[in-house]
Amino acid sequence: MNKFSTLFKNMDKVILTVVLLLAAISITTIASANFTNGILGRDVIVQSVAYILGIIAVCIMMTRNYNILKGTEKYLYILSLVLLLLVYVPGLGIEQFSARSWIKLGPITAQPSEIVKILFILIMAGYLDEHKDDLYNFKGLVKAGIVAAPIILIVLKEDLGSALVFAAIWVVMVFFAGINIGVFAKFFALVAAAVPVAYVFMAEYQRERIEAFLHPENLNLDGNYQVWQSKVAIGSGGFFGKGPFHGTQKALDFIPVQTSDFVFSVIGEETGLIGGMVVIGLFTVMLVRMAGIVRDSIDFYGALIVAGAIGMFMFQTFENIAMTIGLMPVTGITLPFISYGGSSILANVIVMGLVLNVGAHCKSINFN
Repeated sequence: MNKFSTLFKNMDKVILTVVLLLAAISITTIASANFTNGILGRDVIVQSVAYILGIIAVCIMMTRNYNILKGTEKYLYILSLVLLLLVYVPGLGIEQFSARSWIKLGPITAQPSEIVKILFILIMAGYLDEHKDDLYNFKGLVKAGIVAAPIILIVLKEDLGSALVFAAIWVVMVFFAGINIGVFAKFFALVAAAVPVAYVFMAEYQRERIEAFLHPENLNLDGNYQVWQSKVAIGSGGFFGKGPFHGTQKALDFIPVQTSDFVFSVIGEETGLIGGMVVIGLFTVMLVRMAGIVRDSIDFYGALIVAGAIGMFMFQTFENIAMTIGLMPVTGITLPFISYGGSSILANVIVMGLVLNVGAHCKSINFN
């Protein structure tokens, strides 16, 4: 208990406060989106339970040093592949939103790729900690890419958005590990050359979304109508918004997937430019504080974990918000800590728990 209280004392309270504020915004927005005839809906309960479970997991994590995870990369890698392949097990894997990315566990559904994001950060942190000196040559970088490729390709087959998140995590982590820019340029050219091949093997709905982004004026293309309605909702919010629970575009169901992919559209309509800027400001503060933990980390492994978390949260935040205003293709990426989804919230909170754990140990305290 003394160790826990000491770690809690050294925990980054600013990050903790930001996450709690985002949780409050999430539950309020989802409650508003689901409010019908005085009933809040099941989503509010699921979201609240996910946060409670996440907080319990973080409390347990804070009793251990994150370094106990070092050396478990091989086991985590196997576990990641098993979890991702579960979606293809008959009777277990199910298809939603044109993608087979979920598994059904009794009355609930879970998205394995969300949990694998946590494992992927730990896998790459362990690998790069041991092989950071190899990244100065092309062969070493290719090996790092080969380590990540099976996981990314499995996710890509069903979920382009999540695959992009994994790729963003990998890029940020290898850059932090000290990659040679010239070597990375060659590697990027190799990957870019493979993009046309990857496009051929994409699912039909994935190609349609890319086509829609390239032709935003065509509302008949999948995704463009949703983005158009999203922009109308955000624009109608004006400077101060229409007020919580008073969004008309939301109430009339013009905003698509309004508790998940397009939750920022609801925030924009009901809280206006001010509310949207507050959300962006909270994410900015969170990422800056996380960068401070990277700077102060007492070992490279811990710094890599936080760097991976930064890549994950930074890309998801940018892609989701940019998607709602038409600056990025519709990919189904959720807004961290705000979008509805038990798997997503649990994964986000656990990743942040790892970040807080690393940050608490930055004080160079000797825990025996």
